[in-house]
Amino acid sequence: MKQILSLTVNNDTYEVAVSPWRTLLDVLRDDLGLMGTKRGCGSGTCGVCTVIIDGRAILSCLTLALECAGKSITTIEGISSPESLHPIQKSFIENGAVQCGFCTPGIVMTSKALLDEKPQPNDDEIKEALAGTFCRCTGHIKIMEAVKKASKQ
Repeated sequence: MKQILSLTVNNDTYEVAVSPWRTLLDVLRDDLGLMGTKRGCGSGTCGVCTVIIDGRAILSCLTLALECAGKSITTIEGISSPESLHPIQKSFIENGAVQCGFCTPGIVMTSKALLDEKPQPNDDEIKEALAGTFCRCTGHIKIMEAVKKASKQ
């Protein structure tokens, strides 16, 4: 039986009818049309589906949509404006930390949650935060450099 759920995503409120077993990832992509959050492994091991919920990086493929009522959800679409990219996005581009782009939204969101909590992380803190994200196209060194440079902005 579907339930009406009120979700706050990127500062907008949406009313959606969801079945109890639907994940946040499915609702974001299929119901709200927010395609920036990618579907990767579906088992919480790759990190490409990462969004920020109440300030924490969360895997949307493992999170039931019903658990998100009353929480603030931010997706990759919600961190920049049409006029300018978020500083983390700019840093990823400037430092060559983007290849095919499939994993990039999840890594950017993980990095944003880290920098929001700890604006000047050290290398170990960056490595720990990014440990659950995987990029198969580029080296994680470029990603680390991009996060470090973004922390200085």
